Parts: sequence; C-alpha cells; structure tokens
Amino acid sequence: MDQIKLANITRDRRGGLTKRWSAAAMPSKLEGAMDALITVFHNYSGSEGDKDKLNKGELKELLNSELTDFLMSQKDPNLVEKIMNDLDSNKDNEVDFNEFVVLVAALTVACNDFFQDQQKKKGRDGK
Repeated sequence: MDQIKLANITRDRRGGLTKRWSAAAMPSKLEGAMDALITVFHNYSGSEGDKDKLNKGELKELLNSELTDFLMSQKDPNLVEKIMNDLDSNKDNEVDFNEFVVLVAALTVACNDFFQDQQKKKGRDGK
C-alpha cells in the first residue's frame, strides 16, 4: 500500500495530514472519499499520544464533529464508550486507522440497507 500515491501528502505543524492534488490528476469520487477518510482520521488522531491512533477523547471529538446527526439520533449516553470497545480489536484503548475504517464501513452498510428498505417500501406503497 505504501506505493499507492493518491496525492502529495505531508504533515502540517500540528501533525495532521495535508495534501495537494496535481491539476492534471483530479481525484475520482472514490479517490476523494478515500482521501476524506484518511484526512478526517489524521485530523483528529495524535493531538494526545500516538499520532496514528485515536484515544477515547479524540474518537469522541471526531464522532461529535463528523457524525453529529448519527450521534444526535442515538439515545444511549454510553454510545462512544461502546463504539470504542467494539472498534478496539487489539484492546489497547486506542483506535487505529484500520479499526476506524471498520466503523465507517459498518455505518455505510447500515445506511445503504436503510435506504434500500425505504425504496422497497415506496415501491410497495406505490409512491
């Protein structure tokens, strides 16, 4: 994976990632989505401790800022703690990029399932 280069990526002063796409090679929608995942993760990781992992506080900040509607629709006050425990497959109390992508993939699948169910209901109801 180290040989794949989507953009010229560097770390800024805070340790976050910045990138520059060349004018000749604008990203496809999928490349843009991949870039967004990487950028979002690294914008929140490393403000405390390991720069390539999210601790519970960083994960909570990311979820509150980037998945506000999802969190607001949930009733469980311990949701972030449960997400952290579910994602932290190696039990180091941090979430690495691979573990983060599992969350995004699971939420994406759930959203797709929801929208497909809505389409089926519209078809049955004749709307």
